[in-house]
Amino acid sequence: MRAMRCASRSGLASLLGLLLAVLTPGPVSGDPAPPPPTTPTPSVPAIARAWPVGTRPSVLRGWEPPATAYSRGHRGVDLAAAPGTPVRAVTPGRVLYAGRVAGRGVLSVELTGTDLRTTYEPVSTSVKKGTQVTAGEVIGTVEATGSHCTTTCVHWGLRRGETYLDPLSLLPPWLLHRAPSRLLPVLGVPLPASAT
Repeated sequence: MRAMRCASRSGLASLLGLLLAVLTPGPVSGDPAPPPPTTPTPSVPAIARAWPVGTRPSVLRGWEPPATAYSRGHRGVDLAAAPGTPVRAVTPGRVLYAGRVAGRGVLSVELTGTDLRTTYEPVSTSVKKGTQVTAGEVIGTVEATGSHCTTTCVHWGLRRGETYLDPLSLLPPWLLHRAPSRLLPVLGVPLPASAT
């Protein structure tokens, strides 16, 4: 009796499996195969607490990722800044490099708690390799020469390993898209005649 119950259960399971296979739509001959699963690219956390220069500098040229490691592109963003403008660390970190490369002052900071590093150039550095910096701390000033922009600018880059990323992705929306402050009218105080 027990053997019959087991046989009938397994027969029922087989029948259900067959019904599901028939009723569940599957690929039809000639349909393209489903794409292989992709692993998502790790995102960049919006951890910056300040712009590297100014409070909302003009972006003269945005990030243009190259198609391959050796292709043309723009591996960072160019921010308008006058010579002598203070350059600030956007997050806490440790200075990996502070020196000259091809005649330009270059600064690289490893961001605390991440596998990311930012670069700034042309910068006259005020910190040394190994220095721990805080968000908003002045780490140098914009140099008057060595810029590849038509006007003085600072090139701000972001890398994870050998991969270049968009440094603007470090900025949270409230900092990236902040509009100028506006004062609202105070209740009970009349507006000037010119405002009406």
